[in-house]
Amino acid sequence: MKKLIVASTSTVHGSGYLAYILPTLTDFFKEVSTILFIPYARASGKTYDEYTEIARNTFATIDKEVVGIHEFDNPKEAVLQAEAIFTGGGNTFELVNQLYKNDILPDLTTAVENGTPYLGTSAGSNICGVTMMNTNDMPIVYPPSFKTLGFIPFNINAHYLDPNPDSTHMGETRETRIKEYHIFNETSVLGLREGSWLEVNGNSIVLRGNYTARLFQQNKEAVELESDKEISQYFN
Repeated sequence: MKKLIVASTSTVHGSGYLAYILPTLTDFFKEVSTILFIPYARASGKTYDEYTEIARNTFATIDKEVVGIHEFDNPKEAVLQAEAIFTGGGNTFELVNQLYKNDILPDLTTAVENGTPYLGTSAGSNICGVTMMNTNDMPIVYPPSFKTLGFIPFNINAHYLDPNPDSTHMGETRETRIKEYHIFNETSVLGLREGSWLEVNGNSIVLRGNYTARLFQQNKEAVELESDKEISQYFN
């Protein structure tokens, strides 16, 4: 049975890396000792080693060991043998490009469908959707496909921002961009605000955190989904 935490961000304003969600992760990873970290998105341009060290230091506070997938000669075997998997944020285009380059999308699917706990933040959450097409990132590289893992039957727009009525910025809002997406695409999009996450257990999807999430569906008005509520019924 799938077990996932799909989080909008790794860091909320005023707190440390994963600090806001660490109590949840302590319980989520309680039965594992080692977590495989996938640093391919390279947050803020960090090297794989630098990024892995950040994750390693944080998880050490809850007595979990972290190993980077780049430390293995065979990344496919690393995924299939992992006790748990964490894919961090950064640039979704580069993340997906590397997942295809290393041919580990099928292995991630196999591992998670067989019950390996999976944590994603930001870009690592974007790839849990049907496609990566609702990322906010610049296309710095061109992956072979936008198709991703499809662990949830919709796409994620991480770091979702509401329009600021006092702003003089004349560019598109997140809502406008998602409406443009729905001119050509049917897949629903969940705007996941920072500090919010999804808990996925099998077919159950529950929104967690202190905020509502904004659901966009083609040819429908956007709706707010309440925290601590099952949301899977919106995608049947």
